[in-house]
Amino acid sequence: MLQPGLRALIPTIGFIFAGQTLAAVPAVAYKTEKYYDLSGSLGFISAVGFSLYGPALVDKYLRGNTLAVLPSMRSFAPRQLIASGLVLLWAARLGSFLYQRIQKSGKDERFDEIKQSPPKFFGAWMMQAAWISLTAMPVWLINAVPARMHPALGAWDAVALGIWAAGWGLEVVADRQKSAWRARKDAGEHNEGFNHDGVWTWSRHPNYAGEVTLWFGQFLLAAGVLRGASAAGFGPWSVGLAASSPVLEYCLIRFISGVPMVEKNMDKKLKDDAEYKKYKATVPCFWPFIGPVN
Repeated sequence: MLQPGLRALIPTIGFIFAGQTLAAVPAVAYKTEKYYDLSGSLGFISAVGFSLYGPALVDKYLRGNTLAVLPSMRSFAPRQLIASGLVLLWAARLGSFLYQRIQKSGKDERFDEIKQSPPKFFGAWMMQAAWISLTAMPVWLINAVPARMHPALGAWDAVALGIWAAGWGLEVVADRQKSAWRARKDAGEHNEGFNHDGVWTWSRHPNYAGEVTLWFGQFLLAAGVLRGASAAGFGPWSVGLAASSPVLEYCLIRFISGVPMVEKNMDKKLKDDAEYKKYKATVPCFWPFIGPVN
């Protein structure tokens, strides 16, 4: 029999997969990836709302409880509103950034081959649903814990929010510096093969490092409430599940879809560039200042 806390997650996870399935149908039919990243961001945003209001909606419309009412904002714990708000902020910025990028480029090379195969392309959308589910797992867990069981915000939460802010700031600055570098290159102001200014002198992938850091902050925010919510069916297992978020993000970005793909393309394009070779030999690959160069 499932833990009560785990049962509380099922509606939100089901909602996420249903949403990505609906988005995948026209995309697979027309073999277009132009709305893939946008659908991912909207998946996060809509799931935040469902994780907060879903239990009341299910109770009222599926279980037929006519006395059920939708909760007001004041009925949620401050931690729930903060964690949810951070996801909305992150998803809105990232979604608009990626959507503008693909509208400018016209396509996403990752999908050149797989979008020709409906099963493979549909699988990519299901992978995105799994990514949404696991990446924001700390938030889904926070919102699944009844508001009355949330302790008051304290020093632990302040540390968690500080880490999130540091990761968010690094990601935003890195993306803006890279965009400005590209704009200057398009305007003919330079012909450099790669960006190596600002935070890009701290790490070869500071945007990715910021991404992992902010989700670690969300995990810490969740751990602060999950450790004491055993009476509601949560406990050590839920802390471990929340930890899957930053672990997944790091493994995915560092070893699968992020760093390896970028490094491979850059190595191919700049294999004879002495400045790039020096950059790779001296600037940490991932974590700013302290990480190894490889």
